[in-house]
Amino acid sequence: MSELSGKVALVTGGSRGIGRAIVKTLLDGGAKVALTATTAERAAGAAGSFESPGVRGYAGTAKEVAEGVLKDFGRCDIAVLNAGVTRDQLALGMPEEDWDLVLDTNLKAAFQMVQALYRSFMKQRGGRIIAISSVVGLTGNAGQTNYAASKGGLVSLMRSFAKELGSRNVTANVVAPGFIATDMTRNLGDEVAQLAAKATPLKRIGTPEDVAAVVRFLASDAASYVTGQVIAVDGGMTLGGGW
Repeated sequence: MSELSGKVALVTGGSRGIGRAIVKTLLDGGAKVALTATTAERAAGAAGSFESPGVRGYAGTAKEVAEGVLKDFGRCDIAVLNAGVTRDQLALGMPEEDWDLVLDTNLKAAFQMVQALYRSFMKQRGGRIIAISSVVGLTGNAGQTNYAASKGGLVSLMRSFAKELGSRNVTANVVAPGFIATDMTRNLGDEVAQLAAKATPLKRIGTPEDVAAVVRFLASDAASYVTGQVIAVDGGMTLGGGW
């Protein structure tokens, strides 16, 4: 029997990149998975692409998604908060709307999703909350003040949830990817990817599957005594204080 058999997972931003890899890995572990995307059409298409009856797609507000998942699956055991955006620019010229968009999408929406599932986790007396942050949330990065603030905020948010919900057997942890091969990083070009690989002790950039494997561990019973922690999946990049 797979370690996640009988569990229901929700993965926000599960239509591509790291989110898609997480959906697949949790499915392989035996879980049923609800994924979200920016539109209902995209969510349905992403869910259908897995060709599995264990996947369903959702779009809407955190409250709408949570209610839909609880209605359709009857429970939610694992919440993976992966949805995120970037709007990079030096702070001096950053429009306020770019700050608001990144903080709202990356941090506020994560809070709202957990808040929408909070009573369900308490009633079940168990659950796993896993936020996908970034190494820049630990080190900061020039030109990414909004993104770094949002990803750093996820660390404090999860640690607070770990303290609030620990007595109900709910864990809350953070996975902080380094430079991962996704559409977002590919847009930066080969030169940046080569520099990133050079900056890591493992001398390669990561894959979405590298991140998904750690998420699967944190979602399992093997991680039942792990909470309030940050696991950097970065090939050792942060050992030197970033790049």
